Amino acid sequence: MARAALLVSSILLSCLVATSYGATISSLMRTLVVTASPAAGQVLKAGEDKITVTWSYNNTFAQGTDSTYKTIKVKLCYAPISQVDRAWRKTVDDLSKDKTCQFNIVTKPYNPSNNTFTWTVERDTPTATYFVRAYAYNSAEEEVGFGQTTDAHKTTNLFEVHAISGRHTSLDISSICFSAFSVVSLFGFFFIEKRKAKSSQQK
Repeated sequence: MARAALLVSSILLSCLVATSYGATISSLMRTLVVTASPAAGQVLKAGEDKITVTWSYNNTFAQGTDSTYKTIKVKLCYAPISQVDRAWRKTVDDLSKDKTCQFNIVTKPYNPSNNTFTWTVERDTPTATYFVRAYAYNSAEEEVGFGQTTDAHKTTNLFEVHAISGRHTSLDISSICFSAFSVVSLFGFFFIEKRKAKSSQQK
């Protein structure tokens, strides 16, 4: 009986250990220096404009701090102003539940320096205010470090993206031309019919 109880306890403890890992943004060290090309307040157009991101290891940290880093994921993240009253964009300290960074810019093997990537803002990116964040992952795909283009309060170096409205100038011009053609055709039809009627009366 005691042996069975010990076995159950061991299994429960193993399960607890297996599920206890959950990185939080507050527990991660800001070991990456991240910059992005948009100037503060700049407005980018989804589907057209590009963002160039650079990142590297922050050498103010002790040598070897990045020894477990295997992968870097760079993401486009919502700024607080664009998260207000939007639960689907909510920031949560538990990164498994956090919804701040929903757009993947690039995933690369970790390299401590000389990292640059140019990304075209995707067409389905919503209108909002953003910043860029990079996460470092270990071999178990766990977040072990990060860096971002803004300050801790996420109020500096923010930029905007304007989504595609669904309307295009060429479509608007075509619509106007088609409408004008329809009106002209309608008047032409009535004019021809009127002349035919007049002709018939004269006969």
